[in-house]
Parts: sequence; C-alpha cells; structure tokens
Amino acid sequence: MICPNCGHDNLPGAEECSRCQQDMTQLDRPTAQDRVERSLMEDHVSSLGPRVPVTVPPTATVGHALQVMLHADLGAVLVVGPDGLLRGVFTERDLLTKVAPLGTAFADLPVERFMTANPETVTAGDTLAFALHKMDIGGYRHLPVLKDGQPTGVVSVRDLLRHITRLCKDN
Repeated sequence: MICPNCGHDNLPGAEECSRCQQDMTQLDRPTAQDRVERSLMEDHVSSLGPRVPVTVPPTATVGHALQVMLHADLGAVLVVGPDGLLRGVFTERDLLTKVAPLGTAFADLPVERFMTANPETVTAGDTLAFALHKMDIGGYRHLPVLKDGQPTGVVSVRDLLRHITRLCKDN
C-alpha cells in the first residue's frame, strides 16, 4: 500500500506508514462503486421496513405454527417466551428437515422441539450488508430484528432482493 504522504510502499493492510507513521486506515476501507453498493454499505435494516413479527409461544404445537404460517403466508414464525424474548425461529426448512422425517404424527408436538434455537439476528441499525452477510454465511432466508432481545420485525432475503431491484430500476 503506497503512503499518500511520503510515497513509501508499505505492506498491504498496514495501518500506518512504516516510514512517516501516517495513518492509513482510511485507505483500507471499501468504497461503493455504484448505487447498490452504497445502499448496502450505508442503509440500515430499518430502511427495508421490516414486517411485524408473527410469533408463537414455545408451547405451541407444530400444527398450530403451520396454520399460523399458512394463514399469514410466511416461511417462518418467531418463537417468543412469556417474557417477550426471542427463543427461536420455526421455518419451512425446520419442517422439512426436522419434522417431516417423523411421518404424520407431528401436529401435536411442541414447536420448541423443532425450532432453530438462538437464531442469528440483526438490529434496525445494522447495515444491509451486515444482514446480507449473515444470511449468506448461515444460509438463512429470514432474520429476526431485535431490540433489547425482543423481536420488532423480520427481514427476509426477498426483502433485500426487492430493495436491490428497486435501486437497479431507478438507475
């Protein structure tokens, strides 16, 4: 990395120039090349308008959780304890990978047994890039949005795709 102050060729990723000790941390930050990158780096999860979370208690049955998901046309419901804190998320993937192998005798079993406990979450102030990264690394399609441990919303990969598509159309 070339120091803009003295021109010295430093090792890549150096935080300061080894010759003049000029701070070079700003040079290592990525810069947005277009409107989509700028939005991902600067806009917050709140800009997506997270949907109001649809919740069930941990004692709810799988059958009830499925009815709630079908009625609301959702791919996931949040599992919230009596204290209002997020305990887990129950998704279509949980249904297919954890419940379906049991056969047909699952409707009366508690959703707590099959939910994904301690799911990855975001806050309304996190950047879109941070949320997208969590989704990508974990293979998640839904992320609960929390404030003080309580769900305030849900964002999905579909929400992010719609946002990016809108930005592309506006160019």
